[in-house]
Amino acid sequence: MSDAEPIVRQAAAIEYESVDAADGMSKGVLIGDDHGAPNVAIRRFVLEAGGAVPEHTNAVEHEQYVLEGEYTVGIGDEAYDVEAGDSLLIPAGAVHWYRNESDEDGAFLCAVPNGDDEIELLE
Repeated sequence: MSDAEPIVRQAAAIEYESVDAADGMSKGVLIGDDHGAPNVAIRRFVLEAGGAVPEHTNAVEHEQYVLEGEYTVGIGDEAYDVEAGDSLLIPAGAVHWYRNESDEDGAFLCAVPNGDDEIELLE
């Protein structure tokens, strides 16, 4: 049995910050190690209409679930059009990027292992 304590965070408690390397993306940590989650963090990202994130890699894998909107995600040499209800696995070290060419914001949940997630921009 885990030593972790149950926690419920209300939506109003989530603080969103702009992602510096991106144009029109913000991030809120829903649950993470700062809240007592021992293994996994869940984050919510908003990719504004017209927003983009340049090519980059992450040191850890991340699983994503599209909550709303439609946008394009590049992973490796492929580009994928995603919409609400779609799920993605982005392996550790995979080159990836995001682009929202629609008129509506997109949003997704992203689960990552706790620990250092070194991000390397490629542009």
